[in-house]
Amino acid sequence: MSYNHRSHAFDLSVGTLESGPLNAITDVAGVHVGHKTRIEGDDTRTGVTAILPHTGHLYHDPVTAAVYTINGFGKAVGFEQVRELGILETPILLTNTLSTWRAADALVTYMLRQSPDIWTVNPVVGECNDSYLNDIKARVITPEDAFAALDSASDGPVTEGCVGAGTGTSCYGFKGGIGTSSRVVGEYTVGALLQTNFGSREELRMNGIPVGWHLRDQYKAGKAPGPGSVMIILATDAPLTARQLQRLAKRAAFGLGRTGTACHHGSGDFVIAFSTQRAQTIQLDHVIMDPLFSAVVDCVENAVYNALLAATTITGREGNTLYALPHDDVRRLLQLETSRRAD
Repeated sequence: MSYNHRSHAFDLSVGTLESGPLNAITDVAGVHVGHKTRIEGDDTRTGVTAILPHTGHLYHDPVTAAVYTINGFGKAVGFEQVRELGILETPILLTNTLSTWRAADALVTYMLRQSPDIWTVNPVVGECNDSYLNDIKARVITPEDAFAALDSASDGPVTEGCVGAGTGTSCYGFKGGIGTSSRVVGEYTVGALLQTNFGSREELRMNGIPVGWHLRDQYKAGKAPGPGSVMIILATDAPLTARQLQRLAKRAAFGLGRTGTACHHGSGDFVIAFSTQRAQTIQLDHVIMDPLFSAVVDCVENAVYNALLAATTITGREGNTLYALPHDDVRRLLQLETSRRAD
């Protein structure tokens, strides 16, 4: 299997499907990702991440899309029209909770610049609360930050961990951030990108091993952040309808579940799924959907691990610190469990 260096180095062979060349959402042809990271002074730890289904004029050439809410404690923008019409007509921006509307306003400006003839547009923005490390009330995100993320977007390798919208976020009580992954299903590719900010320490499981429970009392600095939220972006070049894309989006929850979370009461867990290819006819679900479901579950699980393994320790607001997942301890725990199972 062609897993990227993070998962491969830890022998985290998630599922049985092969990843794409980059093990990233950008393995889906046409998809571009960009980041703008804000790390300044003692208490700015935030940013913006942009996901573009293609680099053309999305308002005039929208993509088929769907959204799904696992748990709705969040501040998403633009989801209702996607549910109603089944299309995505702007790029997707991710940022922090209190900057959601600033990002949405910037996205409207971006779209008006790109297509001056439009009179209405539906900006789509998701968020996670990074206030443990970031002075979220300062609302430092500017239109220029959103433009920088959009303009820097590329179809190459995706930077993961403490970058863009993941700069100040957590994952299972460790430093998390942005994670991505892909899987190949015949002639099609499925990709996922996550903004992680969810899970309590004791829940974390990797390859079914309770890594978080073993590390529950270590690598902590004061009161830990609460189990927050996750934004999941799914992309595919399979020519699916909006209904089929929503069925795909629902399966993202199974990928999260493999890593241990129960999706808590106060979490905002949202999925946006889009296809870069228009459905010409409604395909038989039993022919195409099962392998795509498996690809989604594998991608989401793998993306969580990649976010954790790519992140580095960061100190921010009021001296709060989120420690990186300790690689040596993880290797030791995985090796011990592998040896135990072999016996």
